[in-house]
Amino acid sequence: MAAPWSPDTWRSKPIVQVPEYPDAEALESVEEQLATFPPLVFAGEARELKRQLANVSRGEAFLLQGGDCAESFAEHGADNIRDFFRVFLQMAVVLTFAGGCPVVKLGRIAGQFAKPRSAPTEKQGDIELPSYRGDIINDIEFTESSRIPNPQRLLKAYRQSAATLNLLRALATGGYANLDHVHQWNLGFLKDGPAEKHYEEVADRISECLEFMRACGLTPENTPQLRSTDVFTSHEALLLGYEQALTRIDSTSGDWYATSGHFVWIGDRTRQPDHAHIEFARGIKNPIGMKCGPSTDPDELIRIADALNPENEPGRLTLICRFGAEKAGENLPALVRAIEREGKSVVWSCDPMHGNTIKASNGYKTRPFDLILQEVETFFDIHRAEGTHPGGVHLEMTGKNVTECIGGAREVTETDLSDRYHTHCDPRLNADQALELAFLISDRLKRDRAEPAAPRKTASGG
Repeated sequence: MAAPWSPDTWRSKPIVQVPEYPDAEALESVEEQLATFPPLVFAGEARELKRQLANVSRGEAFLLQGGDCAESFAEHGADNIRDFFRVFLQMAVVLTFAGGCPVVKLGRIAGQFAKPRSAPTEKQGDIELPSYRGDIINDIEFTESSRIPNPQRLLKAYRQSAATLNLLRALATGGYANLDHVHQWNLGFLKDGPAEKHYEEVADRISECLEFMRACGLTPENTPQLRSTDVFTSHEALLLGYEQALTRIDSTSGDWYATSGHFVWIGDRTRQPDHAHIEFARGIKNPIGMKCGPSTDPDELIRIADALNPENEPGRLTLICRFGAEKAGENLPALVRAIEREGKSVVWSCDPMHGNTIKASNGYKTRPFDLILQEVETFFDIHRAEGTHPGGVHLEMTGKNVTECIGGAREVTETDLSDRYHTHCDPRLNADQALELAFLISDRLKRDRAEPAAPRKTASGG
């Protein structure tokens, strides 16, 4: 029998990767305020996402999860949100049409403010200060006062998330996502770029299909699916005090839901089975994710899956794999076989970003596009060999023309990194690279669909 759960039982467990606030009373006061605020998302929306993710777990849809490494207060604006949404739609259209399957759109947005860190401090010259942990906690400016965790930042993060969600909902349902406007979604810097011709070919084919459907009487005016779309939000549930304050009972079901986002995940550094983050996540009914890295033990993974999804509910648990191109082939098969052996229902997703971070010769942290693509290909290869479903991808990306990841068809070199290196934390794919990756993934989906896959392996390995 599972131990009793409430939104605060995590407080009795060990916890890592959380800041030490100098004023505990001020933090408690802010969390009490947050507990009185309206929910950011609704339980019914989270249930709909879980239903769509159940389709992904059966190989009937594909998950596209992407967005900022860490949202910032300084860059919050309508143009940034619109540009992200636009390239996200472009990617989804490419994957849906060229890949031949529905796409679940899940943004790393409207709540992705906190970041786990590999070290509690950082050093510049002779000065050592606490690490920057995301705008919800402290400031990126390298000064002693800026790096002090400030609970007032939780309130600002909530308000920014609410404003972002408001605009996303308007864009998704207010006509911006109308497929008739597909040609208008080209970002200016894609003009004459390597992805433009390929994208325009897909857009032209979509337009031809829309003309045929219109002739049959199906138009955006009478068919809502042609003029609007579902977009869900996600973030890492790192600050459990913030999450607890926004965890509410759903009046229709009596279940607890985290209303900070539709989907929350547990990071590779906070997935200890007996620790606070697993304890919190096991009690909420949202669909949840968990990062799996090279240190993930297959037997421990099964124990965590049992804790997080005891009823083995399809769509409830997404395993987000982040090994690095060099280690994916060595580590992923054992996890897939363990999950299959135990009959667990999960969504398998590939995070090809976090395991492929390198330091360029000029000191910039970057990610090579070739390694990102290599890990994605390995992910598909392994699932094809095991007879399981490669369910989706999890990307750090932006709608802006940044120069943070090297490579891609419009090649960004190490020399280019200093041109537009704007990230507050980790390097992101720019819009052109993200769209190029969508085309390459859609080509792979199409190819795998045309060729018979290996039979799904039984528990005995046959």
